[in-house]
Amino acid sequence: MTTPALSISHLRKVYRGGLVAVDDLSMEIAPGDFFGFLGPNGAGKSTTIHCVTGIATVTSGTIRVFGVDAVKDYREARRLIGLSPQMFNVDPFATPRQIIDWMGGYFGMTAADRKRRTDELIERFGLRDHADKRFRELSGGLMRRVILCRALVHDPKLLILDEPTAGVDVELRRDLWRYLQELNRDGKTILLTSHYLEEVERLCKTIAIIARGQIVRQGTKDEIVREPGGLEAVYLRATGAEPDHVAAPAAGAGR
Repeated sequence: MTTPALSISHLRKVYRGGLVAVDDLSMEIAPGDFFGFLGPNGAGKSTTIHCVTGIATVTSGTIRVFGVDAVKDYREARRLIGLSPQMFNVDPFATPRQIIDWMGGYFGMTAADRKRRTDELIERFGLRDHADKRFRELSGGLMRRVILCRALVHDPKLLILDEPTAGVDVELRRDLWRYLQELNRDGKTILLTSHYLEEVERLCKTIAIIARGQIVRQGTKDEIVREPGGLEAVYLRATGAEPDHVAAPAAGAGR
């Protein structure tokens, strides 16, 4: 039996004050999958990711990353994960080269290995002309590439992407899509959260929808998009909205 890339069983997270952010959530991601994790703001997506990566403390339940207990063996599990967060949590005066190299040091890579891997990622993600600029001087799309490179520097088995194309224009978004598809074809397991349903439909093989801290729908992308109304209608129904709440086309549209 193949060990799941990520196995979450009966996860519950209660914050101080009694807020239940995640309630009895269970799901599995197979090795090599490109897994879309959808839900409205406040549904529990980021909390789930924070529990997986050790940013948040688990109230109850188990999380295993390629069989490693993410609570009991946090350091070993964290080495298997690359996290690209939604917010830019970097020194704005550092260069992309420094940002990527520093993360390699965090994971215990030698100076020689960090340099080799940093150079490799800078080349692959088209950052050669920007590698020694200050992060704050980069466009939003280039910033996203740097954060992705930082997540990949230690060659993790599981890549977690939290809104990786937020604020990126159409052309750069498609560039990032191409990079992610290449990584997945090379065998990287990817967990993606996104509010762009087109992005999820284009990239993902499996989709789970979370609402009010619980998984309310899960299945293969092919199964879901074949349902009446496609992914958007399934998403709206699963999260408690109605598909007919979608805005009507503008007057004269399609003429």
